Amino acid sequence: MQEANNMNIDESNKTNEKNERNESATLTTKNAPSFDQPTVAVAAGESSPQSSKFCSDCGARISSRAEVCPKCGARQTNAPGGEHNKTTAALLALFLGGLGAHKFYLGRTGMGLLYLAFCWTLIPAFISLVEGIQFLSMSESEFALKYR
Repeated sequence: MQEANNMNIDESNKTNEKNERNESATLTTKNAPSFDQPTVAVAAGESSPQSSKFCSDCGARISSRAEVCPKCGARQTNAPGGEHNKTTAALLALFLGGLGAHKFYLGRTGMGLLYLAFCWTLIPAFISLVEGIQFLSMSESEFALKYR
């Protein structure tokens, strides 16, 4: 009789263990992040233009804190100093472009060195004059897509 009671207790313990494992597995899958949808970090009330940036791949306007673009799903890199001003780049190209200052400002060090090496020929000065006018004529989103 006692053996039968021990067997019933063993069976109920096994059943309880199975139920606990199933519940923990269910909880784990409910709390697990979904990899189907990209995670976007958006703070409340971030609809103002100051707190937005452009996607590095598709150029769509997204939250400045977004890690992933909701439109194309591209992961955004938040490199320090990655924000460049279009007007500053244009002014550098117009006034110091012959020395490649605008190239250094935009992070294109190789091209900046090339402009600096050939500055005595005045060819970089003419090219930078054209580039300065291009900077002023392009929209903010085009500039952001190309240089940020």
